Amino acid sequence: MSVKNWLHTMRLKTLPLALSGALIGNFIALAENKNGFNYLVFSLCITTAVLIQILSNFANDYGDFTNGADTDERTDRLLTTGDISLKQMKFAVYLVGALTLIFGILLLFFAFGIYSVSFWLMLALGVAGIFSAYFYTAGKKPYGYYGLGDLFVFVFFGLVSVLGAYFLQTQTINLGIVALAVAIGLLSVGVLNVNNIRDINSDKMKGKNTLPVKMGKSNALIYHFAILFLSILLIMAFYFYENQAVPYLRILMFLALLGIHFVFIKKAATRMDYNKQLKYLSLSTLFMAFYIGITQILDI
Repeated sequence: MSVKNWLHTMRLKTLPLALSGALIGNFIALAENKNGFNYLVFSLCITTAVLIQILSNFANDYGDFTNGADTDERTDRLLTTGDISLKQMKFAVYLVGALTLIFGILLLFFAFGIYSVSFWLMLALGVAGIFSAYFYTAGKKPYGYYGLGDLFVFVFFGLVSVLGAYFLQTQTINLGIVALAVAIGLLSVGVLNVNNIRDINSDKMKGKNTLPVKMGKSNALIYHFAILFLSILLIMAFYFYENQAVPYLRILMFLALLGIHFVFIKKAATRMDYNKQLKYLSLSTLFMAFYIGITQILDI
């Protein structure tokens, strides 16, 4: 087995998205209570977030291959090229799933202790996330093939990621962090939407009814614009909730980042064009999350 092949299948370019929610949730908690911040919980939170993203990517490859969505023309998928066998991928899915569960349990133990109600409630939520990552494209009726992938990404890469990270540190929730969680969730959905617009024709032929397949490319682009615009409004709402002066220059910078992305998405014509924008939006989301968090910590 080639390490290079497995690194390719992990899709490292998607990891910034996984880190965005965990980072901003922890950073806002640190800004609010520097003395009570738990750095072990932070480390375990980041590790678990990365693992669940890798699990999602492995399960996606496994599910699309077994359900016939990935065929010989997908030379970027190593199950179709034969560089990774189906047996190896199935083992990898189970292994990373087990590691995600182990690190998740450790995270909850050090955050709450095993006798806390929060431990068991968040464990149930974490297990639901692991199963959701698997059944997105795997199983006999993968919900990602029925246009429900956006909901999964919004809930687990936005709401659960941001609110969970913040709650692990503070054991509270407020409207400000909810606004940021929804913003990160929308941007995460945006990344998935780019992927689905790119694959709209092949998905349609293979019966994978993503939202762009259902609504058509033109409407998918309108949906994409709404996602990007709403995320900016919600970031502004966070500052209003915190009773802070809205940093308009910062907001303009974020608008410029997302505006450039939208211009290029409208012009995209090749698979490479879309792949560049997948990476761009993932990194932009991470940058925005990091920048908001750091400026809150430094109070600037």
